[in-house]
Amino acid sequence: MEAENDVFARLEQRIQQAAELVTKLRKEKEAAFAARDAALREAADARALALQLSQELELLRAQRDEVRSRVEKLIAQIDSLEGG
Repeated sequence: MEAENDVFARLEQRIQQAAELVTKLRKEKEAAFAARDAALREAADARALALQLSQELELLRAQRDEVRSRVEKLIAQIDSLEGG
């Protein structure tokens, strides 16, 4: 009878350990999913910022080209005044 009790006690202990392990693994899984979700949000934010900066860069380049063109025209006008 005592041997049966030992077997059941060991079985009960194993089941308890398995239940604790399942609980621990579930918590780790939830933490991993939360970290993944945070990383995905951060990546989306970074992509949005990169797009915004790219558009701003294009605008600045266009403005630079416009200013360069206007300065070249002014220089050409000054040169024509000096030559004339």
